[in-house]
Amino acid sequence: MGTRTGSHQLSSGLMVSGRPERQLKDRQPTMSSRTVIYTGGDVKKSGELGKMYGVDISRGENLAGPPRPPSAAAARSGPIPGAFVPKFTNSGHSSKLSSSSSFSGPATPIQPTGLITSGRQGTPGSNRRSGQLDAASTPMPTPSTSKKANYGSAVTSLGEVKLGFGVSRVALWMFLVVVVLTAAGFLIAAVKKVVTLAVAAAVLVPAVVIVVWNHAYRKKGVLGFLRKFPDSELRNAVDGQFVKVTGVVTCGGIALETSYQRVPRCVYVSSELHEYRGCGGEKANAKHRLFSWGCRDSETYVADFYISDNKSGERALVKTGYGAKVSPFVKLTVVVNAEDTEGLSPNFLQWLSGRGLSSEDRVMHLKEGYIKEGYTVSVLGVFRRHNNMFTIVPPTEPISTGFQWRCCLLPASIDGLILINDENDEAIPV
Repeated sequence: MGTRTGSHQLSSGLMVSGRPERQLKDRQPTMSSRTVIYTGGDVKKSGELGKMYGVDISRGENLAGPPRPPSAAAARSGPIPGAFVPKFTNSGHSSKLSSSSSFSGPATPIQPTGLITSGRQGTPGSNRRSGQLDAASTPMPTPSTSKKANYGSAVTSLGEVKLGFGVSRVALWMFLVVVVLTAAGFLIAAVKKVVTLAVAAAVLVPAVVIVVWNHAYRKKGVLGFLRKFPDSELRNAVDGQFVKVTGVVTCGGIALETSYQRVPRCVYVSSELHEYRGCGGEKANAKHRLFSWGCRDSETYVADFYISDNKSGERALVKTGYGAKVSPFVKLTVVVNAEDTEGLSPNFLQWLSGRGLSSEDRVMHLKEGYIKEGYTVSVLGVFRRHNNMFTIVPPTEPISTGFQWRCCLLPASIDGLILINDENDEAIPV
């Protein structure tokens, strides 16, 4: 006769057959109940981990020790001393390990593109151009319209371009002494002889004409010589070679701005205020003569920039900043012609007051010249090659033009890097 099985009622109220299951008081965890073995930093005590690193642990020693109960491990507060415990955030991504907390300093910022870079991270939405410094780390100078620009040491402040004679001063003085003595001898001997006086005039007059011609036409003749100088190709240039490169310029780390017209993104800016001195007028400078224009105030700045060679397409850095010697040949144009002081514009009056200049009873005109980004210019300097980086630096010695027989010009010397712009140039978008 078969045995009858009992029935029991579930918690939901349903009656089922069979005996109820025994509920364990201490239910074991689903994962392994064996806790992590405390090794104290010794690889030999790590069991399978030691085998992975080729450590022989088959000596029969019970290095693991008795397993600790889960309650004892859970009662500990904080990580086990010497253990390597990774930490995880709630977002699911792992953060830095606890061992990296010994390093000091801020964490390296991660750009939105995923690249890890050094330095401060730029502000969102900032358009950082090639060769331009971050605005957060290096603030750009923003001169006010009423004050002079106060650039740092990275921008070179220039003065008037001075052209020297290529012939030494000793030779010039000796030539003048010989001419004067010869003229005096001819005059003494030609008191009663017209022929001797004519010969002396034929010798002295051309010499005087040549001297006056060189003094008046020297700058224009030097500029013509530089424009005719052949262009070089950066790709085939040798380190230390004197080169002339013609191409489009782009701004470097600092972009300049003209003081009056506020033309942005320039590599070279210049402003000159000239005054006319009439009879009894005040001098604009110590060398100001009567009935002539004299420079009263001048501002000329230049910074490092890049130039792209038209021949080879190579790009070079032109080192004109940080106090470099530069001789610019940039044409200035009149932007303000103030013949009557009563009709001066407020902007021009503000420009004058910012420089401590007066406008009372003065005939003035303001000239400005600049080389804007995208202009085509010519640079003459010494070529330097460092791996694949090209630079053009000022020469250590002045450059001599030599005798120009066709123009009857004596040798002239130019000091520093030469910068020439195209007079009829239009900016090319870069």
